[in-house]
Amino acid sequence: MEKETSTLLPNGSVILLKEGTKKLIIYGRKQMLMTETPRQFDYIGCLYPEGYINADYTYVFNHEDIEEIIFKGYADEEEEAFAVCLSES
Repeated sequence: MEKETSTLLPNGSVILLKEGTKKLIIYGRKQMLMTETPRQFDYIGCLYPEGYINADYTYVFNHEDIEEIIFKGYADEEEEAFAVCLSES
């Protein structure tokens, strides 16, 4: 599937990161990593098909880190409106 760059992918999307060997499923967007210097990431995901195991198996990453979009998550009018809100924040 071709990689889009204009909007964030919907939750439920399955991707492969650059240099990755395991698929991830996206379950959150615009995530803050609270460290000494807080950083915002485009996505949070977990292993696919395993799903959420615990916090040790979650991954934060940016859209530019995605090598391949394997499956694009469900998007309806509500998702499209929310994507606009995310792009404005």
